[in-house]
Amino acid sequence: MRQRIQSYKDLDVWRKGIELAVELYGLTRRFPPEERYAMVDQIRRAAVSIPSNIAEGWGKSGSGYYLNALSHARGSLRELETLLLIAHRVGYVKRETYVVLCERTDEMARMLFSLSRSVANSAATGRPEIPPETSDQRPETDRAS
Repeated sequence: MRQRIQSYKDLDVWRKGIELAVELYGLTRRFPPEERYAMVDQIRRAAVSIPSNIAEGWGKSGSGYYLNALSHARGSLRELETLLLIAHRVGYVKRETYVVLCERTDEMARMLFSLSRSVANSAATGRPEIPPETSDQRPETDRAS
């Protein structure tokens, strides 16, 4: 039997998005001051947009709205990847850090794709159902990945 996710906060991809955004705030603090209103602002906005769109889509009724918001989250993720590549190439992000960030964004991209597929295949509410074996310790909540 499958249980419904109770909140967007139960989604692993949303949690990972929050963690990534917070980490990138710290990383961009080390960028040169002249990038404050350029690349720093764009990286932060793209990173914040990912979990924000997941939450916004959850809050709207109907799977069409949710899928649209998840599409925006995927677009922001790809924008972020591009900005991180540029930041790496101009010397603001070390290679090791860049590689780790790419692995995380790749994982999130797969998670967003899976979530979108689940929503598209779900009932009229657009709320994905996931198997109980992926649930955490909170009663009647599950996390999708």
